Amino acid sequence: MVILVVLLLELFSYKVCQTHLEKCRLQCPHSPLHTYHQPGEFLIGGIVSHGGFIASPATFAQEPPPVLPEELVVVPKGYQYILALAFAVKEINEDAHILPNITLGFRLYDSYISARSTYLATLLLLSMVEKFVPNYICDVENNLTGVIGGLDSEISFYVATVLDIFKIPQLIYGSAPVMNDKSPGLPFYQMAASEALQYEGILSLLLHFRWTWIGVIATDNENGERFVQTISPMFTNSGVCFAFIERIPDFSFISEMYGLLELATNIQDKIFSSKANAVVTSGESYSMLHHFLRSISFNNTAGDVVFINQNGEVVSSLDIVNWIIFANQSFHRVRVGRIDPQAPPDQKLTLDEDAITWHSWFNQTQPLSVCTERCLPGSSKKVKEGEPPCCYDCIPCPEGKIANQDDMNDCYKCPDKDYPSKNRNACLSKDISFLSYEETLGISLASFSFFLSLITALVLGIFMKHHNTPIVIANNRNLTYTLLISLLLCFLCALLFIGRPDKVTCLLRQPAFGIIFSTAVSCVLAKTFTVVLAFMATKPESRMRKWVGKGLGHSILLFCSIVQAGICTLWLATSPPYPDVDMHSMTEEIILECNEGSVTMFYCVLIYMSCLATVSFAVAFLARKLPDSFNEAKFITFSMLVFCSVWLSFIPSYLSTKGKYMVAVEIFSILASGGGLLGCIFSPKCYIIILRPELNNREQLIRKKN
Repeated sequence: MVILVVLLLELFSYKVCQTHLEKCRLQCPHSPLHTYHQPGEFLIGGIVSHGGFIASPATFAQEPPPVLPEELVVVPKGYQYILALAFAVKEINEDAHILPNITLGFRLYDSYISARSTYLATLLLLSMVEKFVPNYICDVENNLTGVIGGLDSEISFYVATVLDIFKIPQLIYGSAPVMNDKSPGLPFYQMAASEALQYEGILSLLLHFRWTWIGVIATDNENGERFVQTISPMFTNSGVCFAFIERIPDFSFISEMYGLLELATNIQDKIFSSKANAVVTSGESYSMLHHFLRSISFNNTAGDVVFINQNGEVVSSLDIVNWIIFANQSFHRVRVGRIDPQAPPDQKLTLDEDAITWHSWFNQTQPLSVCTERCLPGSSKKVKEGEPPCCYDCIPCPEGKIANQDDMNDCYKCPDKDYPSKNRNACLSKDISFLSYEETLGISLASFSFFLSLITALVLGIFMKHHNTPIVIANNRNLTYTLLISLLLCFLCALLFIGRPDKVTCLLRQPAFGIIFSTAVSCVLAKTFTVVLAFMATKPESRMRKWVGKGLGHSILLFCSIVQAGICTLWLATSPPYPDVDMHSMTEEIILECNEGSVTMFYCVLIYMSCLATVSFAVAFLARKLPDSFNEAKFITFSMLVFCSVWLSFIPSYLSTKGKYMVAVEIFSILASGGGLLGCIFSPKCYIIILRPELNNREQLIRKKN
């Protein structure tokens, strides 16, 4: 059966070296191990795993047989490695440009995957061909320069402990042996890519395909345990969780790894191409080869740079291979990507997804391997208590935050210049907001301001035209003109609140509004006091006569206006208003506004103006029924009632609005309160002057008064 398997493999393997290998294969008469030998000036040793012994288990349930037989199992894949080395040596010897005038040979022994056979095979490599005498060399046939180890890390460890004594390097193409404090620095060079790079490549693939819920199968031995202990924190920290970790019995043979052909080809390319080193090496100094291997760097047949780092590991890229399995259980390997350790971090993994053929189990589409369906943008992950972090619930982002990618651990706030979309999956640019002349609200308020200004100017013109009539002269003509001019300026100052805020408008608009409106209310207060004092002065022996006259009204106007002007001057001197940007009050807008500087001073202006209006309202209310032919106090009472109502409703409205609507509320309050004064005080007088001129005479006023 063994012979049949070997023959089948020979037909399947590299035909170019079949005849050559048959010529060089010898069975050493003094060795219990299978041996493949070819003479040469420099020998390459090899420890292969071509076969292994499996003993039948003994039980005590029944009488055991007289002898427990051992069964020899042949590993077909191991024979291909032997063919690969034979082929590589043949190619090197036949190429006159690689090692001119030097012939390579090899001697291979089977380790049978056991420590006893491995130690024996290693000692045989260090002995003569015909006799087992370790460390005795008397001919060129045993000029051993290096040893190629096996796939199994334990076998490589056994070999290294012996070769370390003789300073002979071991080139391994499997996993590196586990070093400990008792066996540091053993001479081996790992020709396959390091396990760390392989783990990194596997992790990169898992993350690329979003496979975060995986199962791990490891051999139940030291290597398997090291594998699990290494990848567990590495994968977990990257968000990959283990659905299960299963340990299976230790296998004696591995069916697919880096072959000897690839290793031997790399050796063929460069290691033996140096004429100077050709590997002058004398029997007294086996470690010249160590120095050469530690500094080697070359391009392999694929064009990749290969060198051995300080840890004795080959640094080269790894291919990502897609195994396409056919219905007849045969397979085809297709390279679909690579892992390059020398590339920048974001370019280490390159993958051609179009070249991947998925198994029919997955309906020719990329499979999923997650514990929980992904959290879509607009939501974030919430880990379920007591479960791995890959198992989570998806919760919507709270108000004001977004998640613009899948499976985000947390939602985050948008920059100040942006705001969250309705679905909370993106940040949108905020609009610039201020009360503009180009929008309906701004145009309406500006038009209303111009209209009231025009009406006020018209009323002022009428009064100036009829300035000598009794109704104009009554209640202090100069105060009437001052009041009308103040109202005109009030309506015009509302325009300072419309348009893009700048340094000048912000500096002027609130102080101008406060001073002008206080002047208007002071005029009303002065007119009210004039009415009251005029009535009181008509009584016999009244002491108020000396107060009646133009001086009293002008004094009240001047004093009240100066107080408000002083408050505004102090405001501008200590903490003046300035242009500002509010990015937080409105969700979807960046508000361009005037920062009042000192809110306290702003409310001081309003409070003082309110006090003037309250006093005017109180005095006018008390004088509303005085027996005057044209009782102005009654109309002042109505005007102050409108004025106070507007500004009492202004404060809650102002505080409850934001942005341009806050400005619009103040403009509306200015226009409404000013319009109330204009309408209530001056519309009755204009009615008499224009429509009932017969009533605008002294006799009529005296008769009505009597």
